[in-house]
Amino acid sequence: MAMVDLSRAPMTDGLGRRIDYLRISVTDRCDLRCRYCMAERMSFLPKNQVLTLEEIALLADLFIARGIRKIRLTGGEPLVRRDMPDLVHRIGRHLGKGLDELTLTTNGMRLAGHAAALHNAGVRRINVSLDSLSPTCFAHITRGGDISKVLQGLDAAREASLAVKINMVALRGVNEHEILPMLQWCDSQGFDLTLIETMPLGDTGEDRTDHYLPLTQVMEHIGRHHVLKALPHRTGGPARYHAVEGMTARLGLITPLTNNFCADCNRMRMTCEGKIFMCLGHEDHVDFRAALREGGLDAVQPLIDRALRLKPARHDFRIGADAPAAAVNRHMSVTGG
Repeated sequence: MAMVDLSRAPMTDGLGRRIDYLRISVTDRCDLRCRYCMAERMSFLPKNQVLTLEEIALLADLFIARGIRKIRLTGGEPLVRRDMPDLVHRIGRHLGKGLDELTLTTNGMRLAGHAAALHNAGVRRINVSLDSLSPTCFAHITRGGDISKVLQGLDAAREASLAVKINMVALRGVNEHEILPMLQWCDSQGFDLTLIETMPLGDTGEDRTDHYLPLTQVMEHIGRHHVLKALPHRTGGPARYHAVEGMTARLGLITPLTNNFCADCNRMRMTCEGKIFMCLGHEDHVDFRAALREGGLDAVQPLIDRALRLKPARHDFRIGADAPAAAVNRHMSVTGG
């Protein structure tokens, strides 16, 4: 592979937005089948279409050289991929040398066996998807998941000194009654909580319209119990945070439908097959895999510039009777959260 050119200017898209955050999906596979994310029966990519961990690491090297300051590893479920600690260590070598933060999003099912290794590789903060504290409701949402494994993983994360943020998708008629108790539980555990509106990505076999819960309504409910104050705190992603009176836990909101956050988007997403999606809500992408395998990193450089030019102003997520069932055909698990 060719040496990475370190002389390039920081990445800026066609609208003048500085791009310094890359989310890398290391696999499209997952050990759960969450109803808002995946279909019950999924077809996954064959091995030869998936980037090797070495290829992912080389592309991460290139993006860091081009100005990426934060990388989040996602899936699918990233911890189902073998040798993940090797990749985390490889990317973690850049921390303090161009990379400010390396983080990971996980469903927590395998976290107990990886928490210490993640910390040893330089990860200091993780997001854990957890939509219910009820074993029955959790099993329903995930189509058979065992919440006890997630709770064991959270205990291991705490033991490994990993800061935890819980991600909870708000679902009308499913877990809306659990949102305030989840916030109270997170506060008792020393975790932050981010609530997420469901996104119309891929055919999951579920009617998202029935379960769509605007977070404006959730905030009104929480506000009847606690005074909320907007915070300037940011973690690099789309969440907007609030302080909650009487709690140390911060409450984050990701609102793709009720409060579009695209104007200051700083992100790109790379799938496990080497496709760069400039926006979660669009199908346009640039494919790095063939270029990397045929021409090395020098062949990828101009494709990064092309991706920057193609980044759209905003997504067009809609839910309702007049909206398509899915804004894009690919599932969330393909692109990464």
